[in-house]
Amino acid sequence: MFSIGLTGGIGSGKSTIADLFAARGVPVIDTDVIAHRVTAPGGVAMPLIASEFGSAYLSPDGALDRASMRALVFADDTAKARLEAILHPLIRAETERERHAAGGAYHIVVVPLLIESGNWATRVSRVLVVDCPVETQVARVIERNGFSRDQVLAIIAKQASRQARLAAADDVIVNDETATLDTLGREVDALHARYLQLASK
Repeated sequence: MFSIGLTGGIGSGKSTIADLFAARGVPVIDTDVIAHRVTAPGGVAMPLIASEFGSAYLSPDGALDRASMRALVFADDTAKARLEAILHPLIRAETERERHAAGGAYHIVVVPLLIESGNWATRVSRVLVVDCPVETQVARVIERNGFSRDQVLAIIAKQASRQARLAAADDVIVNDETATLDTLGREVDALHARYLQLASK
């Protein structure tokens, strides 16, 4: 089962690259999408989160209150570990189910914290990093999410460094401010051809 682990820092453009691969018929499994599904109203994680953290971290419709939880885990590393102990096994199980059902010559697994999670790099055939300067990340996240600069820098500080991601990469796509959908598409075409070749061996 040939697979690509796609990762990058917040605001690097992972979704853009994943969408370009998907447009070429490659199955894409996004662990963020799975995380949102298990923490949505009625999601399998919600009874466990309610039991562990209390109703203050649930929105009125029964989903995870992301803003409240984000504030808690940034202030308290033990809370982060408790949340991850609930979410990671559920996300991992659902990811594996989707991977086995994916079909195709190869598939892509989008894992924002692939480097940080330790064992993910051993569960994929290659690691593809979407890279850009930190200032580009900051500008994109401010524009997209409306966060303050300090909030974005705090998130980046909790993630693996740019150097650590690049050191772990088998392949890199640079998605800086000079990149266009055309140039990114050409890079994806080249990698897609290479991955098809590798998957066939």
